[in-house]
Amino acid sequence: MRAQTEAAIADADALLFVVDARAGVTPDDEYFASLVRRAGKPIVLIANKAEGRVGESGALEAFALGMGDPVPLSAEHGDGFADLYDAVRQALPGKTELPVEEDAGVAPVFADDEDGSELDPTKPLRIAVVGRPNAGKSTLINRILGEDRLLTGPEAGITRDSIGVDFVWRDRKLKLFDTAGLRRRAKVVDKLEKLAAADALRAVKFAEVVVLLLDAAIPFEKQDLTIADLAAREGRALVVGVNKWDLVEDKAATLKHLREEAARLLPQVRGAPVVAVSGATGEGLDALMKAVVAVHETWNRRIATARLNRWLAATVEATPPPAVSGRRIKLRYMTQPKARPPHFVLFGNQLDELPTSYERFLINGLRDAFDLPGVPIRMSRRMGENPYEGRRKR
Repeated sequence: MRAQTEAAIADADALLFVVDARAGVTPDDEYFASLVRRAGKPIVLIANKAEGRVGESGALEAFALGMGDPVPLSAEHGDGFADLYDAVRQALPGKTELPVEEDAGVAPVFADDEDGSELDPTKPLRIAVVGRPNAGKSTLINRILGEDRLLTGPEAGITRDSIGVDFVWRDRKLKLFDTAGLRRRAKVVDKLEKLAAADALRAVKFAEVVVLLLDAAIPFEKQDLTIADLAAREGRALVVGVNKWDLVEDKAATLKHLREEAARLLPQVRGAPVVAVSGATGEGLDALMKAVVAVHETWNRRIATARLNRWLAATVEATPPPAVSGRRIKLRYMTQPKARPPHFVLFGNQLDELPTSYERFLINGLRDAFDLPGVPIRMSRRMGENPYEGRRKR
């Protein structure tokens, strides 16, 4: 933990040194204050828990550390954050200038015969690495970064918080989130583990690509499938990483079997890449990152309306939807209003009677025809209004 703290200090642009205003300045505070001063970085001194009279006196005592004016703060009650914001801006004047607001919120416009993309390569690609405890998530991320940035060890459950780390891979900005191992809810009884699991689930919701890391010795346990289903329900692109590959003997046969199992067990993200990796040796890391970037591009893809409807017409002609009460369900046309993940809208008549099996048939057809592996596909239905509905018969 000491080594991780020193690495964070070395990488930081500025340091926030926090003391407990209610406890006052302690010998430990004085020791670590000297350590922080030697770093030569801009320092903002924060006196937390400064609410009430006891806190106010403790905040004044923080002047003795020689780090300038302390910022009285109450993280629990949300007091003092405006002063903290001003202090950070003074500490880093060149890096905290407010950006010029750009025109945002304008939907991209695509020609009828051209596909498009909502990909913004200037923004970091957010990747959450999730899996069961002791699958090797922190070790894998350390190997990707090329440094021991995250705590690791043979014991399960070392990682408690979702930690985000920025880095660049082949000129592409990425942000990797290491998460706590997720166990079945019935087995989670410790309060700290519950908080860690909730933090991991939040990381999945804010990620764009989820890397589900499996243990090669016991792949596709029930909990692994639950995590994959969570990522699909949240609309995230999925890459399956099989870790500890250096311990596998028959690599070719095992990888073929795992890809067949993934196709069978994960139909909601059919075609998700399955990549063999080893956090211990670094094997397969380049293939893993290539798969992440590729599936992210698929997740952002927009398909031209003209191409969609040519495919829909041919599909309906070959396999028409079933009839309901003697009337054939009519599928008129289809559009894709948004990506991230791909979302298609189907227009027609009697779509409330369209069987779920036929909708799955259309989704699988879209996935195959337009090369959309590893991403969840959303489909909604819209029907034209019946002008005679609600009128009284005469």
